[in-house]
Amino acid sequence: MRHETFDPRLERTDARARALPDLSVVIAAKDEAGAIAGLIGEIDMALEGERFEIIIIDDGSSDATAEIVRGIGRAHPHVVLLGHRVSCGQSAAIRTGVQAALGPLIVTLDGDGQNDPADIPALLARYRDAAASAPARMIAGQRARRNDSLVKRLSSRIANRVRASLLGDGIADTGCGLKLFEREAFLRLPYFDHMHRFLPALMQREGYRVLTHRVNHRARRTGRSKYGTWGRLRVGIVDLAGVYWLRSRFTRPDIMA
Repeated sequence: MRHETFDPRLERTDARARALPDLSVVIAAKDEAGAIAGLIGEIDMALEGERFEIIIIDDGSSDATAEIVRGIGRAHPHVVLLGHRVSCGQSAAIRTGVQAALGPLIVTLDGDGQNDPADIPALLARYRDAAASAPARMIAGQRARRNDSLVKRLSSRIANRVRASLLGDGIADTGCGLKLFEREAFLRLPYFDHMHRFLPALMQREGYRVLTHRVNHRARRTGRSKYGTWGRLRVGIVDLAGVYWLRSRFTRPDIMA
């Protein structure tokens, strides 16, 4: 049994760890056997010329997701598989991946293939351009045109408006899984289940600058959504109240040398 303070990076002492990547792509996947191999291939093409790794967190899948990723990893050492014995949810999976990441920059995207890996270079360019003038700790994808059901689009639009009015984060679409952020900044954030829906607001709470970038959104080709509309709404209300409380109770000290 592993101790709670186990650092998954310490076990990765092979050639991949010695040649540290600049970027770690973290993907939470649950029952995505039909999409995951194609997604990995697209990421490889999109990031040609970059030093990167791909970390897949199998969040308690009941299909062949883990076996497919493990097979790819044997031939391509930059593809890393981590697994949750039982499903812990997307936020926990992302956190597991970020903790294990060797790159100082993290890109997250959903395992179902709806986020387009071809957009990653543009997020990287936006981050690097900002670093020269007014650095940003996060570049959040904003879906230009959603390929989801009408009910899902309407419920997300309402939820985003309510969230934006209460939190004042200035982000039109926090539900987009495609985001780029600094690993160190993420690990400073308070962790809770479903925190991935509020990452821009949590970054801003720490005083970090967040930028957005319009990205593509594709129709799901295989599998099915892991979230029901009413279930997402129910937990979303509770989580929104919690994040509002976190923001209202935060005091940022003005430190003097």
